[in-house]
Amino acid sequence: MTRLLILGATGQVGRHLLRLALADAAVTAVAAPTRRPLPAHPRLLNPTVDYRALPSDAPWWAADAAVCALGTTLRQAGSREAFREVDHDHVLAAARLARAAGTPAFLLTSSMGADPRSRSFYLRVKGETEADLRALGFASLTIVRPGLMDPGTERHDSRPAESLALRVMRIADPLLPRRWRTVRTEQVAAVLLAQALARPAGERVIESEGLGRG
Repeated sequence: MTRLLILGATGQVGRHLLRLALADAAVTAVAAPTRRPLPAHPRLLNPTVDYRALPSDAPWWAADAAVCALGTTLRQAGSREAFREVDHDHVLAAARLARAAGTPAFLLTSSMGADPRSRSFYLRVKGETEADLRALGFASLTIVRPGLMDPGTERHDSRPAESLALRVMRIADPLLPRRWRTVRTEQVAAVLLAQALARPAGERVIESEGLGRG
């Protein structure tokens, strides 16, 4: 039986992950700290938090696995500094607290092409976050690197450029190498949950082609 800590439960991947986790009999409890309250559930603990001032002594940092789906876009963040704060600083702050509380496994939603030496600011920050997580010494670290994610009919924000790209990619998918095809957001969440339940020892990186279309 598994106690999960889900970070970023209101985002694209996080919403699916939370739903799947609460429906899975192997998950005994879920802690999902968020800025906005979530719908109540008997197995859900939903503390309201400010990621700039996380409570270091909260008992819910201790879990069997912490799954991080925190993330934004440069457009949503409004600046490089704000983007880095969410995708690097908040992720690392939460990971450090989970590690200090004895949580042995951490899982991160990163990005295809993440590399701390990348010329792309977005991919460089993603790569730096991965590298800094490795330094924390989790017994189990799983990093998933999806390419362009397809939310299906579900969309809670406005991303015109991404919507156009998705329409093009859906048409082109059958002609593309598997690595460059879109991946369903729900499938990313399903892989994260499966890995959180398994908690393989050491580090595992799952590239986009290993996530499946679903």
